[in-house]
Amino acid sequence: MISTILVAVIAVALLFEFINGFHDTANAIATSVYTRALTAGKAIALAAIMNFFGALVSENVAKTISQGLVGIALEEYVVLGALLGAIIWNLLTWWKGIPSSSSHALIGALVGAAIVYTAGPEGIIWSGVLQKVIVPLVTSPFIGFFVGFGIMKLIFVLCQNSSPGRVNGVFAKLQIATAALVAFSHGTNDAQKTMGIITLALVSGGMLPETAGVPMWVKIACAACIAGGTSVGGWKIMKTMGGGVTKLQPPGGFAAQASSTIVIELMSHLGAPISTTHVITSSVMGVGSAKRLSAVKWGKAKDIVLTWVITLPIAAALGGICTAILRLFL
Repeated sequence: MISTILVAVIAVALLFEFINGFHDTANAIATSVYTRALTAGKAIALAAIMNFFGALVSENVAKTISQGLVGIALEEYVVLGALLGAIIWNLLTWWKGIPSSSSHALIGALVGAAIVYTAGPEGIIWSGVLQKVIVPLVTSPFIGFFVGFGIMKLIFVLCQNSSPGRVNGVFAKLQIATAALVAFSHGTNDAQKTMGIITLALVSGGMLPETAGVPMWVKIACAACIAGGTSVGGWKIMKTMGGGVTKLQPPGGFAAQASSTIVIELMSHLGAPISTTHVITSSVMGVGSAKRLSAVKWGKAKDIVLTWVITLPIAAALGGICTAILRLFL
């Protein structure tokens, strides 16, 4: 019989997925809205639909979360503490309008919660953290930057003899397709992290064998929640992503979205729970740099990168604190 604490874990996990949707909505649609390729309402509707379908297509990232980071059985309250820690950090950064990573908030909080639970680091699969989290965390933004830079330079070459009005018109239409692809990729990678957390809780609660995959009802529930959160929108973060880093025209918006899709899909195939926020932000920086280095607002970029660096340790601390508090009562 399912326990009350397990029900609470599932409910809070779905709440996290909903928050993930509105926290990270801007990643997929900000450039399309900023360049006026899509109205905000149409962009959010498109992102919600594509997030839903993207969440259903794979389990690679979910398996990394449920099996590849923690090597011991966790009690349900520990998973609940991790989720609460990640939610606190997500809401704080959303309130400040900072495009931080929901992914690394969740991973950091899970690691911190597990360390508090075992009173030491021995329960963590550090090789998995290094290979599946730290290495992609460092490499994926660089890849996004250089792919965005390269695509933008290619567009400059191909369109050098065309009128700016015609170029903007063509790429405004193409941006609709790339916005859909980024939203699909966001669902493919980000929604799976919560699927992995719920699967971990079900295994810990004895409701699912360790070797089982993600149940279909978990996939559908997570897909629905991230799509629902996306429909709410993330206006504060959208302002930063749309024009706070660099000024974008439709060709630049297309380049940023296309490069982001390439990197996110590659990492999802490898089972790496990367930050779509990091990839898209760095792709926008790459596109701006392809025009000229001064086109990027490096002061804003520095603040964003600083948030990336501190997310894992702060989320780990929050996850650990929440777990310690829950242990007093549960």
